[in-house]
Amino acid sequence: MSVRKQLAVDWGTSSLRGALLDPQGRVLEERTFARGILTVPPGGFPAVFETCFGDWTKAEDILCLIAGMAGSQQGWMQAPYCPCPAGFDEIASQLTWIQPGRIAIVPGLRCENNGMPDVMRGEEIQVFGALQLLAIQDALLVLPGTHSKWVNVQAGAIRNFSTFMTGEFYALLRQHSILARTLPESDGAIDQDAFDQGVALALGGGSLLQTAFSVRTLSLFDRMSSTGLPSYLSGLVIGEEIRAQQLAAGTSVILIGSDALTQRYERALAQRAVTVQRVGAEANWRGLWALAQTIHPA
Repeated sequence: MSVRKQLAVDWGTSSLRGALLDPQGRVLEERTFARGILTVPPGGFPAVFETCFGDWTKAEDILCLIAGMAGSQQGWMQAPYCPCPAGFDEIASQLTWIQPGRIAIVPGLRCENNGMPDVMRGEEIQVFGALQLLAIQDALLVLPGTHSKWVNVQAGAIRNFSTFMTGEFYALLRQHSILARTLPESDGAIDQDAFDQGVALALGGGSLLQTAFSVRTLSLFDRMSSTGLPSYLSGLVIGEEIRAQQLAAGTSVILIGSDALTQRYERALAQRAVTVQRVGAEANWRGLWALAQTIHPA
């Protein structure tokens, strides 16, 4: 086990988060900034990093691992995609070092699905963190979000995964389609009955290209209140994602993400008799800490 303190960083598209961890992986302090990679000008990453975390990096023995979009083409330094199957050892062998032995960017992962490439950056750390927290080596994990990931892990290694643009499709339909004229300005609290109705229709086998139009017609004929329509649309797109999965009744999955979103997925998966365990943001820090344990000081 490492005896070094660690700075664990999740640098995404829209936000920058960091945690100072003790040698046992316990969180000493956390910070969050609205400094996602899209807010950083060319060449500006070192300055932003120093402003946000410079005081933490003054310790001589600090190790900083950065996961997420900081390793993309638009990020601090492009890190390679590690091919699947991949576990801690494979990822650790392909770290991109900004300061050798001190600051490194974690590689993303890539795999092939039906002859087409798929990629992830950052989610792999959450997956490994969840495995550590739950003390398991085999699992099907789901990471809901703008681009949801379904990840198959065997013997502690990510074998393959699939990406679904569920959150992005919801936003596009919600804001930029004819449906936007029907929907209220804000989503509001979830309407569970409307959400369940949307999930059930999606699981029934109809294409989202057809079922999405029902948001408009249900409103047109006063079959659903306007306040329930966002939840109904959410149920349609999440249900469409779940319909695409081969899930036998009694299957168990691990959901990683915010309470609000994982609760929706848990509710939708229940319609297919799938049980879930939920893990929150702590998976990020646990995953980066566990990865650090595979790195030997120079």
